[in-house]
Amino acid sequence: MIAVTATDIQNNFGKYLQAVQMGNEIIIVKNGVEVARLISKESCVSFLTDSLVGILKNDYDDKAIRAERATKYESID
Repeated sequence: MIAVTATDIQNNFGKYLQAVQMGNEIIIVKNGVEVARLISKESCVSFLTDSLVGILKNDYDDKAIRAERATKYESID
């Protein structure tokens, strides 16, 4: 993981894009606050999956959830 300022990434985008292509993760910092993350397309799916760990712990009935959403959001004519 590499942390860079917004100005630095703006001035050296090609360098950091190449770093991402080689498997690095870039954290963009503005005024001392992390504002963005630049990751490769291949890393994207695993990053999202890792972020959801613990959210979908229990078994769930997707058909029941879809039916509930359908009745909740069906339009009234």
